[in-house]
Amino acid sequence: MTYAIQAEGLEKRFGETQALAGVSLTADAGTVLGVLGPNGAGKTTMTRILATLIEPTAGHAKVSGYDVVKEAHQVRQLIGLTGQYAGVDEMLTGTENLVMIGRLLGLPRSGSKARARELLERFDLTDAAERPAKTYSGGMRRRLDLAASLVGRPQILFLDEPTTGLDPRSRTGLWDIVRGLTSDGVTVLLTTQYLEEADQLADDIIVIDRGQAIAHGTSDELKAQVGGQILEVRPVNDADQVTVARIAGELAGTEPELREGLISVAITDPAIMPAMVRRLDETGVVLAELAMRKSSLDEVFFALTGQHTDDIDAEADKLAKAAKKEEAAA
Repeated sequence: MTYAIQAEGLEKRFGETQALAGVSLTADAGTVLGVLGPNGAGKTTMTRILATLIEPTAGHAKVSGYDVVKEAHQVRQLIGLTGQYAGVDEMLTGTENLVMIGRLLGLPRSGSKARARELLERFDLTDAAERPAKTYSGGMRRRLDLAASLVGRPQILFLDEPTTGLDPRSRTGLWDIVRGLTSDGVTVLLTTQYLEEADQLADDIIVIDRGQAIAHGTSDELKAQVGGQILEVRPVNDADQVTVARIAGELAGTEPELREGLISVAITDPAIMPAMVRRLDETGVVLAELAMRKSSLDEVFFALTGQHTDDIDAEADKLAKAAKKEEAAA
């Protein structure tokens, strides 16, 4: 079986810094593979290897059956890439950006213009087509950047944290675009820090931490590892926090977490919530807050690694500096 994307044992070092430590993954054609992880986890490094921008230190990867190192030229004919930041020329108009890319890809001028019009309409940018990209909003720039990656009609699209910094409306708009692409048969590898984004789009998810794949499965399967849902309880009186935490732990069968007066515990049975209310009523505890919600990325990540995403931001800075140093030396 030929996967759209396949990697085995990918490793990458930047000097003494190890960005990837043996990542393996597969993605079927016409699906979305979500690569989930915090800053510095190795998501961007892995994406750049798959997109033939850098070579792995060890391991190998194939895109549509082509080796990303030995057959990089063939891979580049099949892929599109949108990075974390818009890569369009801000001095050019939307039309000029897309026509330029079409020409660089070898399309005739008439074909480049026709493709530009088609994509500008598809991404709701027709009214801004003749405006310089520097006048676009953040969401418009991201849409133009994504349109640029589709000029060559790629079979496989790499989206590296495409919605970072976008407002909720712009993010939702990009989600709709990604869904439309997969319905057209495009395979998408989506890196993200947002569980909600992976939840909305990904058919399959791989979680990466410190350059290693630490979990794999659907969104529901990953959530199930931390109980699937989180029960949050805040008593009116701080003195009751110990009692609330004790009862929550007894009912859920797992250790609750206390942060700024809010007791949180992962649960698998929704019936725990009314049981919690009854137990607290019996003990005379008055509640200021009671809620049940889905697990967040931080909770999934904490359950898998024992640390919150905020704790490893320093690793991201270290990795970024090491990568820039190697690129400058090259």
